[in-house]
Amino acid sequence: MHPDSVTPVYAPLRLDDPDAHPWQAACDAVVVGFGAAGACAALEAARGRARVIVAERFEGGGASAKSGGVVYAGGGTSYQAAAGYADTPQAMADYLRQETGGVVSEATLQSFCERSRDMLAWLEDVGVRFAATVPPRKTSYPAQPYYLYYSGNEAVPAYAQHAAPAPRGHRVKGPGMSGRTLYGALRAAVEARAEITVMRQAAARRLIVGKDGAVIGIELWQVPPGRHQRRHARLARLAERLHNAMPGVADLLRQRLLQLELRHAQPVAVRTRAVVLATGGFIFNRTMVARHAGKYLQNWRLGATGCDGSGIRLGESAGAATRHLERVSAWRFINPPFEWARGCVVDAQGTRIGNEETYGATLGHAICERHGGRAWLILNRALARAALRECLGGRLWAFQAVPAAMLLLAGARRASSIEALAGKLGMPPAALRATVDAYSAAARGEIPDPAGKSAPMCASLEAGPWLAIDISANSRVFPCPAITLGGLSVEESSGRVLAVAGGAPISGLYAVGRTAVGIASNHYVSGLSLADCIWSGRNAGRHLTQQPAGERQAHTNEEITHEPTY
Repeated sequence: MHPDSVTPVYAPLRLDDPDAHPWQAACDAVVVGFGAAGACAALEAARGRARVIVAERFEGGGASAKSGGVVYAGGGTSYQAAAGYADTPQAMADYLRQETGGVVSEATLQSFCERSRDMLAWLEDVGVRFAATVPPRKTSYPAQPYYLYYSGNEAVPAYAQHAAPAPRGHRVKGPGMSGRTLYGALRAAVEARAEITVMRQAAARRLIVGKDGAVIGIELWQVPPGRHQRRHARLARLAERLHNAMPGVADLLRQRLLQLELRHAQPVAVRTRAVVLATGGFIFNRTMVARHAGKYLQNWRLGATGCDGSGIRLGESAGAATRHLERVSAWRFINPPFEWARGCVVDAQGTRIGNEETYGATLGHAICERHGGRAWLILNRALARAALRECLGGRLWAFQAVPAAMLLLAGARRASSIEALAGKLGMPPAALRATVDAYSAAARGEIPDPAGKSAPMCASLEAGPWLAIDISANSRVFPCPAITLGGLSVEESSGRVLAVAGGAPISGLYAVGRTAVGIASNHYVSGLSLADCIWSGRNAGRHLTQQPAGERQAHTNEEITHEPTY
């Protein structure tokens, strides 16, 4: 059995005479992965008159469908204006520059911000809906009926001093978590295009290249229609459904999925002039995580089964370069409940970790990267009681309220003094006392807050009793989710994959979304990854249609001897 239960990837098949190869299908482009990035690439390619095959190992959706459906957009969208907020592309760029840290060029960042409003309009054209309702205060994910919010660090003083803040998290309008609604609209748009064929239960195993190293095809392995395909679909759905509550059981189901594929899948060689890799990141591939970002092995895996690094490994097999594979986003959201963010977060030595009002991925990054994954939230009884009332008030999502209430009621360490609390946590009493005293002095306005926290978010902890909640990365009650951010190195304007040798584009090979390095590959804020999927997918889909018409026509006229199944 493959040790990670992930998609097997083999060395490329090199052909001296492509015309002599027994191709089963032909098209202008093969998009590997049917999440948001793959769907956007396929739609733009089809609009450019390309014939497209979308190959999906499961049924589609990936991490995008499981997400909150937040699209990071700004620069003066109609929803910002309707909510009374002024924003400009330059203000958006000035903020994002602080988050992206130079992972993309200034020209790419500016272009992304200037075209942000057009991106929302494009999504609306395919049936996605947004709204201008803003929640009354900062939150990690807004409850109904709120759809526009500060989804990152925009209003945090350290960031706001460099860029005028505005809410840029545009949550898709729909029932429940919005990711499925967003993906549903994209899927329907793809399936409505006659130029696009979707092959489900079809995994990409290897690239096919010509004598010059250009990608001229791909080998897909599809589970045949009938009982095997139905069983594959059932196992995949069950694994996704059980992942949150029983990840070990879900992993056993994933192993069965792989066994079924290895036993029954049949090869389909597709001749094409472009392959777009859109399979997501690699958080579900423990071997890759251990190799590149081992400190995140303790985190809860956020994403879908297909986030196994197969697209990245396919690119590497053809000589592609990778960047920033060590970069992972870990999410430690402590708001809501609102009063939690007014407490003080310390590490195993009783030292304060940072500004508790920052975005959850910023706090999670600090915990995992600089403090060994260990962290405790220090509250007093007044803050804890207010937080519990919010959890039980019925206004929060269950995934926000239930873990917080459980920790407040049964998962906290309590003590009548700071020193006694430190003893229960195994940290130096003098260090925790000094941290809490400094925090309380800042809350009373006696000194500036050492971490730069805004005054309304500070609360004095001078009055006890006190409690500590374990918010470490390995918490089972309060998981700290993680996603990978690095991937294949690409030409930013087109998504063409760049080679290790010489850094030139590999002809015929593209990568988008979390398979590639993009705008979200340094630090994550809510909505930025989905926005990058849409942005990069559309860029690649448009670019691949610009190939000379004669070359396109040669592929289009190929006879298809295999009918892809749905």
